[in-house]
Amino acid sequence: MGDRWQVEVDRSVCIGSAQCVHQAPDAFRLDPGMQSHPVDPETDANEKILGAAEGCPVEAIMITLLGSGEPVFPPED
Repeated sequence: MGDRWQVEVDRSVCIGSAQCVHQAPDAFRLDPGMQSHPVDPETDANEKILGAAEGCPVEAIMITLLGSGEPVFPPED
């Protein structure tokens, strides 16, 4: 069994660019206020979701390992 992730979007940082939706259309949606949110906040590890987090222009997407809370993205300094 692979890693499971907790995916969060900091809505106070999100600018609604929709880059995450383009990168991982099955994983992110924009609400009527043009704010991103994960379709399923608890999900299997997925390269498209990681790519969406890495491509977010304001780094509003946080990914942690489910259970331990260990950061996946952004990485700890």
